[in-house]
Amino acid sequence: MYLNCHTYYSLRYGTIKPEQLLAIASENGVQTLALTDINSTSACLDVMRLSKKYKIKPVLGVDFRNGVQQQFILIAKNNNGFFNINTYLSKFLHEPNLKIPSRPDGNLQDCFVVYPYKDDLTFTLKANEFLGITPQDLNQLKFSKWKQLKHKLVILKTVSFQNKKGFNTHRLLRAIDNNTLLSKLPKSEEGLESHQMLPYHDLCATYAEYPKLISNTKQLLDACSLNFNFGAETPKNQKCLTDSESSDYRLLKQLTYDGIAYRYGTEATQKIYDRIEKELTIIKQKGFVSYFLINWKILEYARSKDYYYVGRGSGANSIIAYLLRITDVDPIELDLYFERFINLFRQNPPDFDLDFSWKDRDDITNYIFKTFKHTALIAVYNTFKFKASIRELGKVFGLPKPEMDKLTRGKFNLSTLDQLSQLVIKYSTYIEGFPNYLGIHAGGVLISEAPIHSYCATFMPPKGFATTQFDMVAAEDIGLYKFDILSQRGLGKIKEAVEIINANYKDQPAIDIHDIKRFKKDQRIKELLRNAKAIGCFYVESPAMRMLLKKLQVDNYLGLVAASSIIRPGVAKSGMMREYILRYRYPEKRKEAHPVLQKIMPETYGIMVYQEDVIKVAHLFGGLDLGESDMLRRGMSGKFRSRNEFLKVKQKFFDNCINDGKPEALVADIWRQIESFAGYAFAKGHSASYAVESYQSLFLKAYYPLEYMTATLNNFGGFYSTEFYVHEAKMHNGNIEAPCINQSFAQAIIKEKTIYLGFMFLQALASKTITQIITERQNQGDFKSLDDFIERVPISIEQISILIKINAFRFTKVNKRELLWEAHLKISKTVLKEDIINLFKTERVHYNTPQLPSTTLENAFDEIELLGFPLCNPFHLLESQSISNLRAKHLQKLETKLIIIEGYLVTTKTTKTTQGKLMHFGTFLDRDGHFLDTVHFPPTVAKYPFRGRGIYAITGKVINEFDCITIEVSKLERLAIIEDPRYSEKMISPKEAV
Repeated sequence: MYLNCHTYYSLRYGTIKPEQLLAIASENGVQTLALTDINSTSACLDVMRLSKKYKIKPVLGVDFRNGVQQQFILIAKNNNGFFNINTYLSKFLHEPNLKIPSRPDGNLQDCFVVYPYKDDLTFTLKANEFLGITPQDLNQLKFSKWKQLKHKLVILKTVSFQNKKGFNTHRLLRAIDNNTLLSKLPKSEEGLESHQMLPYHDLCATYAEYPKLISNTKQLLDACSLNFNFGAETPKNQKCLTDSESSDYRLLKQLTYDGIAYRYGTEATQKIYDRIEKELTIIKQKGFVSYFLINWKILEYARSKDYYYVGRGSGANSIIAYLLRITDVDPIELDLYFERFINLFRQNPPDFDLDFSWKDRDDITNYIFKTFKHTALIAVYNTFKFKASIRELGKVFGLPKPEMDKLTRGKFNLSTLDQLSQLVIKYSTYIEGFPNYLGIHAGGVLISEAPIHSYCATFMPPKGFATTQFDMVAAEDIGLYKFDILSQRGLGKIKEAVEIINANYKDQPAIDIHDIKRFKKDQRIKELLRNAKAIGCFYVESPAMRMLLKKLQVDNYLGLVAASSIIRPGVAKSGMMREYILRYRYPEKRKEAHPVLQKIMPETYGIMVYQEDVIKVAHLFGGLDLGESDMLRRGMSGKFRSRNEFLKVKQKFFDNCINDGKPEALVADIWRQIESFAGYAFAKGHSASYAVESYQSLFLKAYYPLEYMTATLNNFGGFYSTEFYVHEAKMHNGNIEAPCINQSFAQAIIKEKTIYLGFMFLQALASKTITQIITERQNQGDFKSLDDFIERVPISIEQISILIKINAFRFTKVNKRELLWEAHLKISKTVLKEDIINLFKTERVHYNTPQLPSTTLENAFDEIELLGFPLCNPFHLLESQSISNLRAKHLQKLETKLIIIEGYLVTTKTTKTTQGKLMHFGTFLDRDGHFLDTVHFPPTVAKYPFRGRGIYAITGKVINEFDCITIEVSKLERLAIIEDPRYSEKMISPKEAV
C-alpha cells in the first residue's frame, strides 16, 4: 500500500537502511511496498534479495525530483518496466544540468506513473497514470473535481524516516546538503515529520472515506512483479566472445595449446598437458569460458599498443591464464593449488586483477566500452565517517572551529560538553556509515549479457564512463562479476625507465624487461634483496618490507613470493610471521612443525602463508570437503572481510579434528591461525605476480639506478615522497639540479649522471606556463638572457618570480635577487596578451639594480617553499652543531646500549597495541643518508609525540632482531633549524626602490 518509500540511498534525505525498511514494513503488517528512492536505484537489488526473509513483496521504482521538488514517481510493472525507468533516469544522471520535466516524456512501457496531487482537471491522465493523494490532500479532495474520477486516484503516503529521531537526522542531512545552518534551513527543503510508516490498518483507516483509493493502490501493486533470479549458478556476464558458447570453447582451447610454445618451448611435460585438460573441463562446466576470453581480448589489445601490464589475483593459479598471457606466473613451477583457483563448488569466476600503467589505463577502459556492448564501471558508496560527520554537523549547528577540532580529536568528556556539542556527537553516531555520495570503484568494470539498465540506473562521473548505482557486492549477488582494470605507478616507472635506458644507451641491445628467468639468477638483484636496498622498487620498498627482507635475508624468487604474503596482516596478526622467520633462518626450528602441517606445506615449513594453505589445511588437516573449504576462501576475500563464512564451518572443523584424535589445544591454535586470515590473505599466485614486478624494478635499480630514479620521480614516486627519491638518486652518485629554463622539461630528465628536475615539481607553476616555455624553446632555441625570455614568453610577475627564486635562470650568471629586481621593473602589471608579433625588437631599458648576493642557505629555503624540500643536506640547516657523531652504520656494534642519534624524519606508521593504545614506527635518515628505524611504545608516544617534519634527536636502546637494527625510543626531541635568512633582515622590495 506504500507507493513512495525511501531508504538512505535517497542521499542526504532518507534515513532508513534498506533492510531496516523491510523490517519496519513487516512489523507494521505491510505485505507489499514500492521502493522509490529519490533519483536512485542503489538499494533496489538489496531490497529484492532480502525481501523473502521478511515475507514482503517488493515493487521497484524511482521518485523523480528536481532537488526536493517531486515531479512524479515511476513504478515498474515488470523487469522491462524497470529497465525503462533506469534508462530514463540515466538520461538525467548523465546530464546533471538537464531538468526533470513535470511529466515524463516519451512512451515508458510497462510503467505506472504517479503524480503528486494538483487541483487541475486540464491535467489529463493516460491509462497508466495516476494522481497520488497524500493524507494532507484528503480535505482538499472533498471539494475537488478529481473526486468524480476516483479510478485515477491512489494513496501516496511517503515513507522517509522511521521515527522522530529519523526526522531530526533528516533535517540535519538536508542542512548539510544545503550547506547551511540548521536554524536557516528552509521548510521547503525538508520532508514532513509525518513521512513515517503507519501500521497497515491505520493507513487503511486514514483513507476509509475513500475505499476506491485503497483498492486502486492495491490493484496497482498487485499488477507489479519483478524477478532477478538471485543465486543463479550461471554468471550474468557476457556469455560469448564469439557467436556461440561452443565456438568460444574451441577458441579457448586453441589459444591454450598455441600458448605452449611461447611459455614452455619444447619442454612441455605430461603434467602440463594433464593440468590443461583438467582446467579446461571445469572452466567449461562452470560457464567461465567467456570470462577468460574477454580478459584475453583486453590484453591482446594492450599488447598491440605495447602497454605494460601485470595479471594478478587468484586467476594466477591457472595454467590457462598463463598460456593465454593473462598472467606471467607459471603455476606448475610454483606448485599453485588448482582448487584455490577454481573448483566445482565455486560460484563466482576467479579474480583477474589487470594492472596497467596509470598513463595507459584510461585507454584500456575506453577500448572495453567501445568493444563490449553492455558495459559500466562499478560505483562505491562514499559514506559519512565519524570525524567528517562531526565537522559537517558542527557547521550545521554553528560550532566554532576550535570546538570542532576538540571533538574530532576525541579529547572531551561527553558529560561536560554543552548541549550543541552533545547533539553533534549524538547525531554523528547516527549518520556514521550513511552513504553520502557515489564514487567510482578503483578498477571494477561490468561486462554484462543483458543491458546494465536491466539492473540499475547509471550516472556519468567526470571520467566520462557510465557507472552503476550499486557496488560490487550487490553486483555479485545478482551474478555480475567485475573485471578489474587497475592502474599503478609501478608499471609506469618500469616502462619509462626502459624507454630512457634504450634512448640513452643506443649502442646496447634493447632491454627485455620480461626476461624474468634471467632476473631470478642475477647476482646484483640478489644483493639488493639480501640488504633490502630496494627504495623505489615495487612492493618491496616500504619500511616494514625492508625490515622483513633484512630479517629473512631473502635472495631468491620463492623467498620473495613468501615475503610478499607474510607481510600481510593475516600472517602477522596470527604470530606466524615471527615463527616463519625463525624456521626460515634456523633449520632446527622446522622440526617443531606438526608432521601433518609440515607435509601439507613443506615450502613454508608447516606455516600457513597463503590462501591456498588455509584451504589445504581445512581440507587435509580438518577434513572439510572442498565445498566447505570454499566457504573459507570466501571468508578470506578482502571484498567482505567477514568471519561469517568461517563460523559456518568452524564446528565441523573441530568435530573432525577431535574425532581424528588430534589434541584439542593444537586444533584450537590451528583454527586461530585460520581465522586470522579473514579478509587479509593473499593467494600465492597473487604474491607471485607481485614478485615478478618486483624483480623487473629490482633489475632496473641494480643496473640503471639513476635512470630508474628519474622514471620514479616522473611517475610520482611510490611509498615515499618525491624528496626521498631525490635523496636515493644522490646516494647513487647522481647530481640533482633544480629546474632550468634551458635544460628542463615538464618531467625530470637525465643527462649522464645529472638529473634535472622538471617544471612540474614547482608546486605553484601553472601548466600553461610550462607548455609555453618548452614550446618556445623547442621552436626558437635556447633563451639567451632574462630579457630574451621576457620578450618571447608572455608571463606574469608571479610566475616568473617562481622561476627566478628556484634559480632557473642560473645560466645568466646573474644573482637571482638582482634578476627579481629586473623582472619587477620590466614586466607590466597589465593583462598579458599572446600572439603579438613585433617586426622590430625594442631595446629594453637596463636599470642599475643593487648588488644583492643570495646564499646557499637562502636557496635552500626557496627550494623548501617551491619544491617542498631542500636540495642540500637538511642537516646543514640545523641551528646548533651536532650533539652526536653516531651514524646508522655504528649501531650494529651497540646492541642493547642507550644511544643518542640524529635523524631526518622520512615517514611514520601509527598502530594500536592490544590494549588499544597508540604506538608508532618511525623511519629516519642519518647524516650520511642511511636509514634509521625506530619503535615508539605508548608511554613514549604520550610524552614525546612527533612534531612534524624535521630533524630529531633520538634517544633510545639499540635492538638487534634477526640482524635488523631498530631503536626503541625513550626520548624524542625535534631540533631547531636556522632562522629563514630571507626574512632575518630588512629587505628592500622593488616597489620601495621605485
